[in-house]
Amino acid sequence: MKNSNHYIKLLFILSFGLGCCFNAWAQKSKYNQREFNKLRANNVVEGAFGSAVPNGDYPDPMFEVFMRIGYKRYVINHLNINVSYNKFNLAFKDVFNEGFMSFDVNLEATLFPYDKFTPYIYVGGGVHASNYLKTSEAKMQGGVGLEYIISDGVGVKIFSDYNEVFSDEVDGNVYGASNDVYWRMAIGLNFYFGASKRKVKSKRNVPTIINSNQIINK
Repeated sequence: MKNSNHYIKLLFILSFGLGCCFNAWAQKSKYNQREFNKLRANNVVEGAFGSAVPNGDYPDPMFEVFMRIGYKRYVINHLNINVSYNKFNLAFKDVFNEGFMSFDVNLEATLFPYDKFTPYIYVGGGVHASNYLKTSEAKMQGGVGLEYIISDGVGVKIFSDYNEVFSDEVDGNVYGASNDVYWRMAIGLNFYFGASKRKVKSKRNVPTIINSNQIINK
C-alpha cells in the first residue's frame, strides 16, 4: 500500500484522540445511562450540508457541494458506531468537476456525552464511488467535530473530515506515487431517539391511599 508511513501517522493521531476520549470516560464514570439520556439517546439520525475540496494532481482545487445522511448507534455512552451515505462533487478550476458518493462506516467517540457541548472524533473506512457506481475504490477517513444540544434530543454540529482513496485515479490523472485525497466540512443536525428515560410517567394513574381505600360513610 502506498504511503504506509502516512497511514501509520494518521492512525496514531486518531488513536491518541480516542485514548483521550476514554480517559474522559473514566473520569466521568459516576454518571449513568439516566444522565446520558437527559440530553441524548442510543439512536441518532444525522443530516448535514457543506463543501468538499480535493487535494489531487491538478492545481486550483475548488469547493463544491457536499451532503450527508446517516445513522448512529451508541454502544456505550462515549462510543458509537455509525454509517452514512455521502454525496458530493470534486472540482479543479477549468479542468475537472465530477460527482461522487461514499458509503462510510466509522467508530466515533463523544468526549463529554453528559454535557450540552462536546467535541467528538471518528475514524473508519468505506467505499468511494463515482456517480452510477461506474468506478469504486476503498478508502479510509478520520474527522473531528463539535456538537451542541439545542433542544430535547436535537443537536447542531459542525465537522470536518480527511478522506484518502486507495487510488490515484479519482481525478482522472495519475501523477506520482500519492493517493488522491479530499476534505469535507459541513454543518448539520443530530436527532436522538429510542431507549430514552427522559419521559416522566404521568401520576394520574398512580393509585393513592384516598383512591384505593375510600372511606364510606354509613
